[in-house]
Amino acid sequence: MNFVEELRWRGILHDIMPGTEELLNKGMVSGYIGFDPTSDSLHVGSLAQIMTLIHFQRAGHKPFALVGGATGMVGDPSGKSAERNLLSEDALQKNLAGIQAQLEKFLDFDCGQNSAEMVNNYDWFKDFTFLDFIRDVGKHITVNYMMAKDSVKKRLEGETGMSFTEFSYQLVQGYDFYYLWKNKNCMLQMGGSDQWGNIVTGTEFIRRKSAGEAFALTTQLIKKADGSKFGKSEGGNIWLDADKTSPYQFYQFWLNASDEDAKSYIRIFTLFDQQTIEALETEHFAAPHLRVLQKALAKDITIRVHGEHEYEKAIKSSEFLFGNTGIEFLNELSDKEVLALFSGVPNFTIARADFGSGVNVVDLLAAQSAVFPSKGEAKKMIQSGGVAINKLKVASVDEVYSDAQLINNKFLVAQKGKKNYFLIVVE
Repeated sequence: MNFVEELRWRGILHDIMPGTEELLNKGMVSGYIGFDPTSDSLHVGSLAQIMTLIHFQRAGHKPFALVGGATGMVGDPSGKSAERNLLSEDALQKNLAGIQAQLEKFLDFDCGQNSAEMVNNYDWFKDFTFLDFIRDVGKHITVNYMMAKDSVKKRLEGETGMSFTEFSYQLVQGYDFYYLWKNKNCMLQMGGSDQWGNIVTGTEFIRRKSAGEAFALTTQLIKKADGSKFGKSEGGNIWLDADKTSPYQFYQFWLNASDEDAKSYIRIFTLFDQQTIEALETEHFAAPHLRVLQKALAKDITIRVHGEHEYEKAIKSSEFLFGNTGIEFLNELSDKEVLALFSGVPNFTIARADFGSGVNVVDLLAAQSAVFPSKGEAKKMIQSGGVAINKLKVASVDEVYSDAQLINNKFLVAQKGKKNYFLIVVE
């Protein structure tokens, strides 16, 4: 497999330094991408870079994932308007462990010569004194060179300015490349297109310090067709950690992609070959309402991130909310999973003492919760047959609900019409 060609047809490639493709075609090359350790989980924005490393390894090259234990304490100005909060060493160690566990799902760390490796730049920076740094690194790159970078220019021209800490970031990242070039024979640094300036500083530092040659490649920053930021939902980032974003919410994120976005995402985020993708596109655009691309995309990524079992549960959750799956399904879920499933709908909590030995349905829906704004509206809709609790139509305004009807001894699911869900939590 030709790595650069693979990125090209998938629409991922952005910038590539002259000579890089020729180097990659000669034989196995070691290359790396840096990951930001500001959380103990990566999010779908990081997934594009993970996919780059997957393609790199599949093409026979050796991938390094650098987790910035040191740079996490400094902050990167690229693409940001404000300075990043600095992290303590304990917080960083926790984050590094979480990220490593996630990367092991995607990259093969035990396949012989081109096994993936994880490195932490804190290991080589922790004993590097400030005087050593300005003597051994700072003297090789001029301030003029650093000021010419777009990421620096934008911050200097903006209202917030830039601290010396962030200004020095490109030197720190440049030294990372030099260290890996010298100690791990790492010839290539990759990253998002916003990292081009920092990456090229590394190649320049290697050239000036050791007269050596190193290479750079960047990939497109992922954007949604409507111009909004990729990887965000109403609840914030879409994380790879199931505790931060449930597999159901993760699955729904991909399933809800527009046709235009799904067409680019299926190239970027799956390992399907070109022929398979083109066949899926043909099938999709013959009947767009069936959402063939979105379903194939969501299935592939959910299984690779969370596994087959969680994917099956995500499908059942979708069928429960939008299809005919019965209430029994909720008994298969933990309390946390039930709450995640209903995170996008109104939730109401009733004290167990108030629930008592039973509550009249009208009081339940209009007094102890706000499913209806008034008892009169609740009665009217119940009498017209438009209300269900636990997927069973409420037949009378005199019905009473007690512990016996609670799912997991805790939940009731109310519906107004077919699609308006409400979760009532008794605790």
